[in-house]
This record gives sequence, structure tokens and C-alpha cells, in this order.
Amino acid sequence: MNATTARGALLTALACVLVGGSFTANSLLGDYPYAGGQFLRYGLACLLLLPLVGPDARARLRALAPRQWARLALLAAVGMVGFNLAVIAAERTAEPAVPGVFVGCAPVVVAVLVPLLERRRPRRTVLSGAWLVVLGACAVQGWGRTDAAGIAFSVCALAGEVGFAVLAVPVLRPLGPRLLSATVCGIAAVESAAAGVLIDGGAWLRRPDATETAALLWQAVIVTVIGFVCWYMGMQRLGAERATLFSGLIPVAAACTAPLVGTGSYGIPQAVGSALVGAGVVLGCRARQSPARYEGLRPLARKQV
Repeated sequence: MNATTARGALLTALACVLVGGSFTANSLLGDYPYAGGQFLRYGLACLLLLPLVGPDARARLRALAPRQWARLALLAAVGMVGFNLAVIAAERTAEPAVPGVFVGCAPVVVAVLVPLLERRRPRRTVLSGAWLVVLGACAVQGWGRTDAAGIAFSVCALAGEVGFAVLAVPVLRPLGPRLLSATVCGIAAVESAAAGVLIDGGAWLRRPDATETAALLWQAVIVTVIGFVCWYMGMQRLGAERATLFSGLIPVAAACTAPLVGTGSYGIPQAVGSALVGAGVVLGCRARQSPARYEGLRPLARKQV
């Protein structure tokens, strides 16, 4: 593992650990309007990211083609707003472990889908590592009760998780991690506001109390600003296939932090699953990055990151 790969691995791992540890914050927002919370989260994150995007941000945005703007809108709708909506909808009739297991399958889907889009064969090492990560994530989370609706929405959540990585690939190079994060957060804030008006009417937004404010600040500053930038910086160095392997750390981080707040326990299944996730990540990262899509990306990263 060279220095670029090692740095990418650390950045991606940090991003996924932050997301996994955010489930405690999510539990504190159960009574807050979903769309309003997402609007505040992504809107604040966008404002915080704007000073970091660089002096040439406007020029880079103006250079985007209409199809790239459409991709950004789809990325925000599917990978951010839609993903969270799907998880919430799934948990209405399914235990939280069910959508977690489906989302945990993202490394395998990405390991197959990205090579197909690039007209090449999946890399055996990455695919093998992805299967280990999936098995480990399933062992950490277990399985719960569900019905057909719960499974359907869990599949939608999986599509959102995959879309968050795959849809970003063609726009990561021209925008860079910081500007990409700021742009999709701004778009997601607008989409959340529109969804809130349509779903909840005038009740889509209210003033959060002290606990809800703290949870929203954590999601906006730590999970979104730091997490998104680290994720895309890591993906820039590793590629989407290898970066998505680290999503297996999300349930591991959630399982490790659950005992701290009394919402779960960490036992032998979680320990075995964590070991499988770690083994899968190490195995998958041994594969070399494909030059087809990411050629020339690292020199650009030194200029923009």
C-alpha cells in the first residue's frame, strides 16, 4: 500500500466511522420533521463549506455541462435525501437491522457496477473483499422482522448508498471533494425544502429545541462537512470500488458506540463481524486502482484539496 492509498484509506475510514457514530444523533431527532431537519443540516453544511471551495469555484461550476448538473441533482436526491427517506420508511415496518443489512451490500454492488460502467471486468480481489465486508456487516447487525414494504424500502436505501458513490465519479474530478460536497449539500437543501412542503405542508420546519439543535449541529458539522469531504477525498485516491469497502465500518462504528449510550451491546457476533469487515477492507485495498476512470486524478487532487 503506497502513501496515496494509505491516506485515502484513512480518510475514507474516518468518514464511515463518523457516519456510523451519527446514529445516536439520529435517535434524538425522532420527533423533528424529517425534511426540515435535512434542510437545516445540508443548508448549514453548504454555508460552512463555501469558504473552503477555492477562488476558482465559480469558474468550475460554470464549466459544468447540463448533464453534469443533472447528475448532481440526482446524486443529492438519490444518495442523500432519498437514502434517508428510504431508511425511515423501511424502519416503519422493519427492524433497523433489515435496511442495515441491505445497505451493507453496497460494496458488492459497486464492485460489479463500476467496472461494468467502465467496460471492464470486476477485479477479483476487490469483489472478494467486498463479500467479506458484506458478511461482516451482516454479522454485526444481525437480521430482524420485516415485511414486503420493509424489504422494498431497504432496497431503495441500498440504491441510495450505491448512488452516493457511483453518481459522484464523473463530477469528482472537475469539482474536487470540497466543491462537490458544498454543491450537493446546497442542492439537497433545496430538494429537502421542496419535499417538506409537499409532504408536511406548513409544518415541515419548526424551531428545534436544545437537544435537537445539538443533534443537527453534529450532523451538519461533523457528519456532513467533515464526513463528506473526507469521503470524497478518499474516493479520489482509492476509486469508488475500494472506497465503498469502507462502508462496512458504518455498522461496526454503530455497534461500538451503542453500548456507550445504552442502546445496544457489543458481543461475539459483533466482534466476529468486525474482524470480517477489517479483513475484507485489507484484501480489497490490495487491488490496484484502475486507471480508466481515475487517470490524472491524483495530480488534480494536489491542486484542489
